[in-house]
Amino acid sequence: MKTRMKELRERYALTQEELARIVGVRRETIIYLEKAKYNPSLRLAYNVAKALESTIEEVFVFEE
Repeated sequence: MKTRMKELRERYALTQEELARIVGVRRETIIYLEKAKYNPSLRLAYNVAKALESTIEEVFVFEE
């Protein structure tokens, strides 16, 4: 899975720490998500997408 989190986060001038606080996770979780080293739960994916004013599909690109 690829992610556009960093690009979208920077569009809204959010730091990793700020996004983590909004979503309710640790900054390390945001780092792992941005590096595509962690697959989020559906709830976390939804919260991240909502915080970035995007859809889950815009933030996380699922590859087959």
